[in-house]
Amino acid sequence: MLKMLIIGATSAIANETIKHFAADGAEFFLVARNAERLNGIASDLKVRGAKRVETCVLDVADVSQHQSMIDQAGAALGGLDAVLIAYGSLGDQAASQASVETALNELNVNFISVVSLLTILGNLFEQQRRGVIAVIGSVAGDRGRGSNYVYGTAKAGLDAFLSGLRNRLSKSGVQVLTIKPGMIDTPMTAHLKKTPLFATPMQVGHDIYKAMRSGKDIIYTPFYWRYIMAIISNIPEMIFKKLSL
Repeated sequence: MLKMLIIGATSAIANETIKHFAADGAEFFLVARNAERLNGIASDLKVRGAKRVETCVLDVADVSQHQSMIDQAGAALGGLDAVLIAYGSLGDQAASQASVETALNELNVNFISVVSLLTILGNLFEQQRRGVIAVIGSVAGDRGRGSNYVYGTAKAGLDAFLSGLRNRLSKSGVQVLTIKPGMIDTPMTAHLKKTPLFATPMQVGHDIYKAMRSGKDIIYTPFYWRYIMAIISNIPEMIFKKLSL
């Protein structure tokens, strides 16, 4: 029976992903800031087939609480087989470039706090020599763009960190999955104008479930973002700096 720690469990993408695992009879330890929403998701997962669901209210930006939370999750479920880190903040680029405090807060939420979690989890999973660590990054980390480079910087750093962690933990039989969604129609992107490139959380959640089950290393979701970002990443800098992206 799969025992899963879900950090950022109230995110739309995480919610859609874990519905699939619930149907498999998984056990969950759900972490998020909103107790009411956590309880609602827990009840839904039980209806869908989850064997057990525990919850923990925590602001994961507070790195001092990470070790105790992970210890609590392991104790509650009797060990951990998989973790999905699914929280983040899209932020406001204009606000971030105008304020050092705002920029550093975005980097803390999207990169530093995740590195804290991954350091603890990496050591745990390496010691047990098995398991799956899956983290939602973003295609924004593939190349810095004027419209969101503070957010993109955090995701680029996370991409590099996960690459190194994967290289290290593969020797211990641990899967490290980097998830790179494109534009998803979620509450985090509610303020953005929707285009045909936007996908649904349901579609992305299914992709993540399949990737975690099949031992993938990196996925772009939906798949076409791999090709879009390959084009963007290979535009010569002389041209790229003149574009408004």
